Amino acid sequence: MATRVNPHPLSTRSGDWLASRFAEVRGLTGALAAPLSDADATAQSMTDASPAKWHLAHVTWFFETFVLRDHVEGYELFDADWPFLFNSYYEAEGERHARPRRGMITRPSLDEVLAYRRHVDTALAAALPGLGERARELTELGLHHEQQHQELLLMDIQHLFAENPLEPAMFDAASASPGEAPGAIQWIEGRVGETAIGSNGLRDGPENGGAFAFDCEGPVHKIYLNPHALADRLITNGEWIEFIEAGGYRSHENWLMEGWDWIQKNRIEAPLYWRKEPNGRWYRFGLAGKQPIDLSAPVCHISYYEADAYANWTGFRLPTEGEWENAARDLDPAGGNQLDGAGEVRPRPASASGDGLKQMFGDCWEWTASAYLPHPGFRTAEGAVGEYNGKFMVGQYVLKGACCATPRGHSRASYRNFFYPHMRWQFAGLRLARDL
Repeated sequence: MATRVNPHPLSTRSGDWLASRFAEVRGLTGALAAPLSDADATAQSMTDASPAKWHLAHVTWFFETFVLRDHVEGYELFDADWPFLFNSYYEAEGERHARPRRGMITRPSLDEVLAYRRHVDTALAAALPGLGERARELTELGLHHEQQHQELLLMDIQHLFAENPLEPAMFDAASASPGEAPGAIQWIEGRVGETAIGSNGLRDGPENGGAFAFDCEGPVHKIYLNPHALADRLITNGEWIEFIEAGGYRSHENWLMEGWDWIQKNRIEAPLYWRKEPNGRWYRFGLAGKQPIDLSAPVCHISYYEADAYANWTGFRLPTEGEWENAARDLDPAGGNQLDGAGEVRPRPASASGDGLKQMFGDCWEWTASAYLPHPGFRTAEGAVGEYNGKFMVGQYVLKGACCATPRGHSRASYRNFFYPHMRWQFAGLRLARDL
C-alpha cells in the first residue's frame, strides 16, 4: 500500500526554507496515515500508545497553539473545544482529555481531523513570511516534534494491528531477501580521557548555518571516559535466539530484580511481536504483517531489562550515553536504514562489510546504561514549551542513534531518546560494550 505525498499548501513557497521544510514534514505525516481507515485511526491498543487520529490532531494543535494563536494577530481557533482533546501533557495549557481514554474520541472523525490539518497549514502558509524570530523557532521545534510523532504513529499502529487476530499489514511485504549473517563482533576502542558531549542547541535555522537540538541535549559539557570498546554492530535475531535457547528468559542469574519480576508477571519469553509456530520456526509481526524472522537482522522491540540481561549473559555490558555519543560524533547521522517516506518499514541490517562502527544510525534505537537525567547546566525553557522534556527526567533510560521508523535527518549524535525500562513497543535493540 505505498502512498504518494499529495500537493501541499506550502509547496509553492519554496523560497523560504522553513516553508519548504514544513511542507515536507507535514506531507510525510499525511502519507504515512493514508492507508488507515477511520476505525484504524481511532482505536487505542494500550495506555502508552495513542490513536493515529490523535497524533495527526495533536501535532496540528502544537502549531495552532504555540505559533498561530500566540504569534498571529487575529487568528481564530479552528474549534475552541479541540485543545481539550488534543493537548498532550502541557499543564500550562489547562485541562485535557485523559491519555488512557484517547481511544474514546470517536468524533471528530478522521476526515474532520484532516480538514483541521489543512486549515492550520493554510493559515501558517499565509503567516510564515511575516513571522518573527521566536515564532520561527517554535515552528522549527514543531517540525521536529511532528517527526517524533511520525515514528510514534508507526509504533502505535504496529502495536494496534498486532492485537488483531488477522494480523493485518499496513504496508506491502518487504521485497528485500534476508541479509547475510554478519561476522563475529569486532571491538572498536573508544576515546579515553576528558571529552565533551551534548549540544548548545543553536536554533537559528539552516539558512544561517545553525543546527537544531532539543533543550535536553544541552549544554555541551565535559565527561571522562575510562578505557572501553564498543561492538562494531548490533546484536542480531539469530544471536538472540541463542539466548532464548540457552534459557535466558528462564534463569534469574542475569536479570535485574525488577526485570526478573517483570518477565515473571508478564510471562515474557521473547521480544515483543515474536511468535513461535508449532513447526518450531520463529516469526515476527511488523508493519508488513507476519514474516519469518531474519536471523541476520538486528533484534528489535526489546526492553532495557532484556538488553541488560543479554549483556550480562555475554559477560559484557551496555554502553554509557557518553561512550556512545563520543563514538558517533564524527559519523553521518543521516546514514543507515531510516525512514525516507511512506511504504514498507522494518529493521534490517546495514552492510556488514567494511571496518569500524556500523548501524549507529538506523535499524534500531540502542539502549544505553545511562539514566535520562539533565546534563550539567540544563535549564528548562520559559513558558509552556519548557514542559517538553525536562519534567520527564526521572526513572527512564537514554537510547541513542535512530531506527527504521526515524525520519532521515531527524537524529544526531547528541539526540536523547528515552523510555521506561519495561517499554519495548519502540524500535529498540542493543550494542554491547566492554571495559578494557
